[in-house]
Amino acid sequence: MTAFTFSLPALAETTPPVALAIHGGAGTIDPEKMSDEKRQAIAAKLDEALTSGYRLLQNGGSALDAVEAAVRVLEDSPLFNAGVGAVYTWEEGHELDASIMDGATLEAGAVAGVRTVRNPISLARKVMTDSPHVMLAGEGAEAFARSQGVEMVPNSHFDTESRLKSLKEAKEKILAREGVSHQAAVESLESEFKMGTVGAVALDSTGTLAAATSTGGMTAKRWGRVGDSPVIGAGTYADDAVCAISATGHGEYFIRYNVAADICARAKYQGILLAEAADEVILKRLKQAGGTGGVITLDPEGRVAMPFNTEGMYRASIDAQGNKQIAIWQSVIEP
Repeated sequence: MTAFTFSLPALAETTPPVALAIHGGAGTIDPEKMSDEKRQAIAAKLDEALTSGYRLLQNGGSALDAVEAAVRVLEDSPLFNAGVGAVYTWEEGHELDASIMDGATLEAGAVAGVRTVRNPISLARKVMTDSPHVMLAGEGAEAFARSQGVEMVPNSHFDTESRLKSLKEAKEKILAREGVSHQAAVESLESEFKMGTVGAVALDSTGTLAAATSTGGMTAKRWGRVGDSPVIGAGTYADDAVCAISATGHGEYFIRYNVAADICARAKYQGILLAEAADEVILKRLKQAGGTGGVITLDPEGRVAMPFNTEGMYRASIDAQGNKQIAIWQSVIEP
């Protein structure tokens, strides 16, 4: 019930190692409330996204190509909070965020609050490669998208009945508690309303690492709220010497604690394994602060770690040895 594990043919010793990990969000994922059909559908979509990126790596494609391809599959699925299936804002629309980073050059691109871009991750890459900037937001990002020929869709393209139901539930709870303050009412919402992201990290045959993250944000968000997903160092980070990281969780905490960059810095300057650094931040520092979520991490040797401090995290990976895993639940290690 907790994981699906497969064995792939062993890689030839002369073949440079490649690896890929993806996530589809973390949070309160109750196995008792999830039907077998939904579980199987999620596992199948994670497998499709993983396969799409890994095939590119096997054929000599770049880490950037792999993470973009994997994230696009998840953005096009209504099962995850990114692209189609993105949560609704307070005004019953969708505002999407995404970022991507090249570990070889430390170049990065990000977009925030876009409403009519089918695949925000592809626009984020365009920002990195075809603009002098790192982050574009709102109408400016949309104008840039049109100038680049990026596929545009009506905002209704991202609609789903399940997310609309969640918005109505969230608004009802917020309005019932707003006698104290809007801030307190939002903070009191269950974690399922506050998070949901997709992401990917990859190592290609040249030794280059890359990371990408995309999200619809927080249910019932207002005033152009932006979370950690498009913030380089918070939700996404890559450096060939140390790490590729994509995060999912309560974005305000991931921004405040600079989670992705902090994990990378701990591994780099303390000389510890990336997996150990990720555990320190996610299972101890972040959890003790009240922050919920998880990360997928990949080091230069193709070792994967995917710690989370919530009930579950949708995730899948193929490491440098060809070991493949698709998982949803796992017991959390207490600090």
